Amino acid sequence: MIAKVCGITTSEDARMALDAGADLIGFVRHPASPRHCTDLAGASAGIGARGVLVAVGDGIRPMIDEAKRNGLGWVQPYLPTSQRANAATHAHAAGLKLLLPWPDAPDQPPAEADLYVWETAPAQTGVHGGSGQSHAALHPPPGPFLLAGGLDGGNARERINALMQDQRNQCRGADAASRLEASPGRKSPLKVQTFTSAVHAIPL
Repeated sequence: MIAKVCGITTSEDARMALDAGADLIGFVRHPASPRHCTDLAGASAGIGARGVLVAVGDGIRPMIDEAKRNGLGWVQPYLPTSQRANAATHAHAAGLKLLLPWPDAPDQPPAEADLYVWETAPAQTGVHGGSGQSHAALHPPPGPFLLAGGLDGGNARERINALMQDQRNQCRGADAASRLEASPGRKSPLKVQTFTSAVHAIPL
């Protein structure tokens, strides 16, 4: 399964996560977040296609430009509902893959993506991702997803195996951020290694 380590803020942590086997590495560009990456060019140098730009905005085009400028392979955009429907088209036209946030909330209009991040709804947490809070897994994405929300190396297998069978069939991995930290914005090598190893040991 895919192990995504999100909220990387430094080149040292990026290299450490890569060495620990992270398949995707997320860089948050949102000043309100404690995981805001102030030096994206420096932190993401050499990460390439495994890099994911995580950003909040009213449109995806500035996010695509920033991801391309820094050589990243994915974009994870937190967009208004009205802007999500065409996000995959724009990302693919730029040669990027789309990792679309999918909050665990009802009545969401369909939107295409290469993968979804099934996470706790902002209405519950007050933030876009990285809350460290789990969700009830009641409103799954319409396609393959990474499970997120309060995950770490100690609970990822249990949480994934607790999904309904049809949900489990669509699960492609796990995404973690705050529970892998030694301090806000800095990752613990042990927690990252434990997480990636645990996720990779879960059969598809």
